[in-house]
Amino acid sequence: MRILGAAITLGVSDPAASSAFFCTHLGFRATPIGDGAISLERDDLDVEIIVRQAEPDPDVQMSFDVADLITEQERLTEEGAPISEPLSRAAGGMLLLRLTDPNQLEIALTQWTPPAGSH
Repeated sequence: MRILGAAITLGVSDPAASSAFFCTHLGFRATPIGDGAISLERDDLDVEIIVRQAEPDPDVQMSFDVADLITEQERLTEEGAPISEPLSRAAGGMLLLRLTDPNQLEIALTQWTPPAGSH
């Protein structure tokens, strides 16, 4: 599998407070990305952290952007991996597949592909 990028999503009760903490104490930059979610990034880190609203309990999700998700789905299916959401295409061209690890950690595999007819 060729991983092109990664993101960790933290579901928290107060995204703004978590964002301020990461920016003030850990040197991240914050960018609002819609629905109250905030993207946190650093130039020296290849992982994006996303904080979003989640109540009542915090949660964590991991996401990996991969080079060829169709091929990866075939490989994962052959290996008997626990696919919790089969390959689908979201608006805007994002391919998405979700796995669940033995401890119920959700792992999303994504690949951006241009919508049909775009250049």
